[in-house]
Amino acid sequence: MRRFSWGRAALSLACLVSWMAGAHAQATWPDRPVRVIVPFPASGATDLVARTVTQRVAADLGQQMVVDNKPGAGGTIGTAEAAKAAADGYTLLLTTSSTHAISPHLMPRLAYDARKDFTPVVHLADAPSVVLVTNSLPVKTVGELIAYGKANPGKLNYATSGNGTIVHLNTAAFMAQAGVEMTHVPYKGTALSIPDLVAGQVHVLFDSLPTGMPHAKAGRLRAIAVTSEKRSALAPELPTLAESGLPGYSSVTWFGVYLPAGAPPALVERVHAAFSKAVQSPEVAASLAKLGVEPAAPSTPTQFGAMVQADSNRWASVIRQHKISID
Repeated sequence: MRRFSWGRAALSLACLVSWMAGAHAQATWPDRPVRVIVPFPASGATDLVARTVTQRVAADLGQQMVVDNKPGAGGTIGTAEAAKAAADGYTLLLTTSSTHAISPHLMPRLAYDARKDFTPVVHLADAPSVVLVTNSLPVKTVGELIAYGKANPGKLNYATSGNGTIVHLNTAAFMAQAGVEMTHVPYKGTALSIPDLVAGQVHVLFDSLPTGMPHAKAGRLRAIAVTSEKRSALAPELPTLAESGLPGYSSVTWFGVYLPAGAPPALVERVHAAFSKAVQSPEVAASLAKLGVEPAAPSTPTQFGAMVQADSNRWASVIRQHKISID
């Protein structure tokens, strides 16, 4: 006959109490302010997306969402800090492709592991880019740009916001698929390249929609395509690159929310539901549109994680193929 053990009974009771406390905490989340780390500067695109969405989440939940900007090193400083936080739902990371799909392949000594240190929660939104060409270039379509590049080897160049940025990677992926070579001209931001593009000193720029389209609409530059898989509701008149002779080409800057690794499934679901509801509201969608950002199609945390991994694999290939570095 097995003897009763007070020690085992006490341990079992302690485990039960701990489990019940954790379950209660998840069910009542949030019962105090939530810190949302944004690893980029205030007033930048990610910060504006974060504040737009979290304001609605806070209103829906009746609890404060505190956006905490932790910029530096391409977003990796704030991301590393978020990785070390408790997985209790009171520290979230709202970030982009840069920290989870690009930086791991450009910065081998990162202070975090993009896959192991985080729990994917929700894919919030996407920001497509627009392909701009200088008016002095005799092309009006992507097909004509490719044909011109092949007929005039060494004559085309392209602007970016720096080595290893999404602008650089988008253009490198385009060149690889189109079979066109262009010379890279890096700037410290795409806005600084616009005067040279208008003057015809540089020829091509993959820019964000909100910063690039005003120049096209004003006639200073020519917009010929968008980089998203489907036409953008923000510029429906423009074909996609896939429609324009590059089947399968698709690239957006995505925005998403993560919890630190180890977050309980019930908590992940609560955070996912709160942010998904907010970003799908008409008011938030309208505000995001002004930023050149479109709400993502509804998806599960697992689907979000799979999308990020596919994006990471793709950029790893582009970075290797073109020997891109940030040195």
